[in-house]
Amino acid sequence: MSNPISGLLCNAVSIFIMMIIVRVVLSWFPATSGGIVAQVSYFIGRFTEPVLSAVRRRMPRTGAIDFSALVVLLFLQIVVQGMILNC
Repeated sequence: MSNPISGLLCNAVSIFIMMIIVRVVLSWFPATSGGIVAQVSYFIGRFTEPVLSAVRRRMPRTGAIDFSALVVLLFLQIVVQGMILNC
C-alpha cells in the first residue's frame, strides 16, 4: 500500500518538472507585453526562478547557454523521483 504523502510529493514534483519544461519551451518564443505567453511565462517564472537561479549561481559560466533547467530536471527525475520517492 502506497503512502498518500509520497503520492502527493510525487505529483508536486511532476508538476514542477512540467512547469520547468513549459518555461524552457516558452523561452523560444517572443512574449509580447500583456499577451498570454507573457502572462503564462510570468506565472511559471515566479515558481521556477528561485530554484533555477540557485543552481545557476553554483554552475560555471557556459556563455549564452543556460543549463540550469537541465540540471534541475535531471536532479528531480533521477534523485528525487527515482531514488527518494520511488515514483
